[in-house]
Amino acid sequence: MSVVQPVQAESSSLLVENRWNERKAAGMTPAQLLLYRSNLLGSDKRITNFGGGNTSAKVIEKDPLTGQDVKVLWVKGSGGDLGTMKLDGFATLYMDKFLSLEPFYKGKDSDSVLVPLYSHCTFNLNPRAASIDTPLHGLVDRAHVDHMHPDALIAIAASADSKALTKEIYGDEIGWLPWIRPGYELGLALRKFTRENPKARGVVLEAHGVFTWADTAKDCYENTLDVINRATTWLAEKSRGKLPFGALKSQPLPVEKRREVAAAIMPRIRGLISGTSRKVGHFDDSAAVLEFVGSEKLQALADLGTSCPDHFLRTKIWPLVLPFDAANESIEQFARRVQPAIEQYRERYAAYYERCKRPGSPKMRDPNAVVYLVPGVGMITFAADKATARIAGEFYINAINVMRGAAAVSTYRGLPEQEAFDIEYWDLEEAKLQRMPKPKPLAGRVALITGGAGGIGLATARRLMEEGACVVLCDIDHDALAEAEAGLKKQYGNDVVASTWMDVTREDAVVASFRDSSWKFGGVDICVSNAGIASASPVDQTSLATWQKNMDILSTGYFLVSRQAFQLLKTQNIGGSIVFIGSKNALAASPGAAAYCTAKAAELHLARCLALEGAPVGIRVNVVNPDAVLRGSRIWQGEWAQQRAEQYKTSTDELETIYRERSLLKRSVYPEDVAEAVAFFASERASKSTGNIINVDAGNAAAFTR
Repeated sequence: MSVVQPVQAESSSLLVENRWNERKAAGMTPAQLLLYRSNLLGSDKRITNFGGGNTSAKVIEKDPLTGQDVKVLWVKGSGGDLGTMKLDGFATLYMDKFLSLEPFYKGKDSDSVLVPLYSHCTFNLNPRAASIDTPLHGLVDRAHVDHMHPDALIAIAASADSKALTKEIYGDEIGWLPWIRPGYELGLALRKFTRENPKARGVVLEAHGVFTWADTAKDCYENTLDVINRATTWLAEKSRGKLPFGALKSQPLPVEKRREVAAAIMPRIRGLISGTSRKVGHFDDSAAVLEFVGSEKLQALADLGTSCPDHFLRTKIWPLVLPFDAANESIEQFARRVQPAIEQYRERYAAYYERCKRPGSPKMRDPNAVVYLVPGVGMITFAADKATARIAGEFYINAINVMRGAAAVSTYRGLPEQEAFDIEYWDLEEAKLQRMPKPKPLAGRVALITGGAGGIGLATARRLMEEGACVVLCDIDHDALAEAEAGLKKQYGNDVVASTWMDVTREDAVVASFRDSSWKFGGVDICVSNAGIASASPVDQTSLATWQKNMDILSTGYFLVSRQAFQLLKTQNIGGSIVFIGSKNALAASPGAAAYCTAKAAELHLARCLALEGAPVGIRVNVVNPDAVLRGSRIWQGEWAQQRAEQYKTSTDELETIYRERSLLKRSVYPEDVAEAVAFFASERASKSTGNIINVDAGNAAAFTR
């Protein structure tokens, strides 16, 4: 067994820098200063996680009814993110009304009574709901309060010697409180502490994080940074040269091999855990992850669970470790052990639920793991959407950092499972879940689109993404592909779109693209075959090369993509939808285009064959037949337009008019029209349709399917 080298990082490189800009802050209102401080803190993940932490300020405002000055609590509202929130992300409450609620407190389980009353304290009809953390700010008699979850502080808080370590680092400047679930009880404990320790600058909460305060927004910000940096420096010095995770048990595989393993097992996991709702995956093989998953203490530490509630609410109380000996077993051998491991995890989670449930607890939620750890490979996370899966992974990296720090200076302790359960199945947490917006129709689906950088491909991508799908664009044109990906990311965000180069005539390129889709998103549900070519010439002037190129792209290419899609969809075993972008010419012959028409007819018949084969395993195969989609089409930007213009004895500028006027409906056909038909076939609205054709051609009697 070799020994992993400890992570050696100078503490100075880990420190958070002061980014307060006096010039920018000048002239801001108290509420704006709170927002400025919050955005600065929340934009640095070393300070707090996405969506985690909260800030507040007690501000004098004019009462809109009386015109009198009143003290108002501005506090981060429910469900916001400090780094990106705006002013409307804060709840605002009359302080006097909020403080008058104390008689309703009857013990630690009073939050279900108190939280609904917070809305009766609302200032200025603010619709933002106050969170469960409101008392942690409102009951502390300090003008500005921050509550953050920095890894260094949680490492101290999650240590067996948490209280003593806090004292060693801060003396009497920062206090310590034993674990108390967030809510009114904790707010009362914080108030008691501040009254008894008026000179204290903050307090560490066992297993959770840190509270800091000051009289001004800037002082509070700088106090928070100082408290974090002191813990970071102390922890780095005390950890130097230590191996908190023990010896290295599994060497990291080369990056391409890691992706190969991830691509092989993520669709299997996805299929097994997507029973009632599809999941999207995220893969992380960063240095921190590889250090942890390769260590000898991996299983022991993972079994302890996470400590901070913000962590396990995103990651579940434990991850699922999937042991893999890359040196002695194949990917196929490993893949066969995935299903039994998932079934064992479900049993473990169900037993946890049965042990900890209370009268009136919500019914057991999804018993599948969120985090999957593979030695030598990395971490896989699954959630209802890509962003949530990625964020869950980020939270578990926070948990890894916490375990590293705590194990280096003390003994790491997870939150006791009953405490974890009481938060996970808290009726207030259940109410928050019930308020979540209804998912979009294609949420949790992943679509792979060939010819994705062209007019129909891009329009289809946009349409599917509007329905909630993630999209993998595939194209042979590197520049167009990069431009298309950048445009979609700017419009829809980085999480929901990826690209991969594909030449549909090359078997290796097709295989590689589906592999990329698997490790980037966990698999594929919707495959849109749209790669195209067009040519026109009398048959006696059609070269063998032209004939073969049409067949290679429109027949062989569609076969290669479909074969790979079938293999992946069968691995997932949760069905899927394949949509071919055909052509009117597949049904209605055109003079001077024998190669194109024949290849499109072959494509159409391939779809019919695949519909027969796919039906028993829930794979639907349908065809959209467009005609004369000129706008945005790269095909019509080349020789095809000139060839068709010569056929109709007109100019290329008049082609759209000619095609429109020859249609029964006298209407032009656009990429968005084709995309609408694809979206139908991809969705559950077409769940009982396979082997079908939708003509999107504004009407062409020769192409009627009956």
